[in-house]
Amino acid sequence: MLEKIRKISDFLKDKGFTQPVAGIILGTGLGGLTSGIENNIEIDYKDIPDFPVSTVDGHEGKLIYGDLGGKKVIAMKGRFHFYEGHGSDMIALPVRVLKYLGVESLFLSNAAGGVNPDFRIGDIMVITDHINLLPNPLIGTNDDRLGVRFPDMGVAYDRDLIDQGLAIAGKHNISVRKGIYLATTGPTYETPAEYKYFRIIGADAVGMSTASEVIVARHMNLRCFALSVITDLGVEGRIEYITHEMVQAEAEKAEERIATLITELISSL
Repeated sequence: MLEKIRKISDFLKDKGFTQPVAGIILGTGLGGLTSGIENNIEIDYKDIPDFPVSTVDGHEGKLIYGDLGGKKVIAMKGRFHFYEGHGSDMIALPVRVLKYLGVESLFLSNAAGGVNPDFRIGDIMVITDHINLLPNPLIGTNDDRLGVRFPDMGVAYDRDLIDQGLAIAGKHNISVRKGIYLATTGPTYETPAEYKYFRIIGADAVGMSTASEVIVARHMNLRCFALSVITDLGVEGRIEYITHEMVQAEAEKAEERIATLITELISSL
């Protein structure tokens, strides 16, 4: 794995991807945030050796390098999911590459279903913790050069970045929630009984990503900050028919607010 990480990192450095301080992983319908990256270099995932390729609508499949908030960043316009058939090693790979390119902080976004009855469609939730029901990406032989065998996850989401994010939201009158994100495999949306179960065990929102990436990031001591856009509701009595296209449309409505929060947070690094 380490040899592959170094090979990809060296390839990207040769393309100009040098000295980034932050990495960004954008979820369904949120790829437009990359329009704010200046002096950018773009490369398709398919043109990066040994790199996985995204297969989901709303995940364009580009790695973008440039300036955001006065800092050098690398943004993944599209992520990889367990339900696409990618093994945990492939989901982990891009995060590890970002670390080897020099990234110190990782910013993530996703579209999620709200199970907290106080939530509304269109809300932005700052993730304070997660419940991971996906296979753990660290299962298997551990490479001590990447991280310790048993990483602590007591503070998976950086508290200082959360506090700064909430302050930025307040400054711009952006309404945000705080909550716990639950990651499940997908690709099916949940049954009413599953939504109810997820709420009982402590979730505020449910989705099909993010937790695996954060586990890998914390394994390598990257600071993490993550946001969910509530694109549908899994609350008893308010569950409606949902499609991927509907989720994309709702997520896109939050792009401007997400861009403001992430850009100013990166500027403060």
